[in-house]
Amino acid sequence: MTDGNAATVRALTWISAPPLVPEISLHLAEEPFAAWEATQRGRAASDVPPPFWAFAWAGGQALARHVLDQPQAVAGRRVLDLASGSGLVAISAALAGARSVTACDIDPLAATAIGLNAALNGVHVDVLADDVLERGVDGVDVILAGDVCYDADLAEAMMTFLRAQRRRGLDVLLGDPLRPYLPDGLTAVARYEVAGTANLEERAVTAAAVFALPR
Repeated sequence: MTDGNAATVRALTWISAPPLVPEISLHLAEEPFAAWEATQRGRAASDVPPPFWAFAWAGGQALARHVLDQPQAVAGRRVLDLASGSGLVAISAALAGARSVTACDIDPLAATAIGLNAALNGVHVDVLADDVLERGVDGVDVILAGDVCYDADLAEAMMTFLRAQRRRGLDVLLGDPLRPYLPDGLTAVARYEVAGTANLEERAVTAAAVFALPR
């Protein structure tokens, strides 16, 4: 975590709690376009990914709620939170009693935000700023993935990776607001109505679900 990145995260956000997961506090922004423009200032635009880390997306909220309500899914197990963003899902796994939690995101600002948010909630989360889709993972029992099917190409790459890990014996849970790129063949294990999503999903309440990936 660099001081500059931490200053950027703090400048763009304030501390609040996602509506579906009020027991977790995060550094969150309110308006996505303003946050994106702010992260681009003074940098090459092509080097700055959208600030997904600054928001509690509906799929992630659903997955975090499920993990907190069903702690047996992660308790005592080694967890990887894929494309972690704010770290919401990773933090929920730590609070639910996971043996260890690694939050993975390729955005350096996300890595910083995850560290700040974990500290804010008094939990330890290891942060991996690397693309695990290319190299795979070891030392993991459960993979949690929220909101990874919002783009056709990304959804295909993510699902290829997740299916490969499932074949290796890992458990996989996905949280998603039923986007068009979510593949068929998943097993729904929980459904939620996520309030306060007008600034992200263009509707005040978004239906979201948690899915298990079958072998």
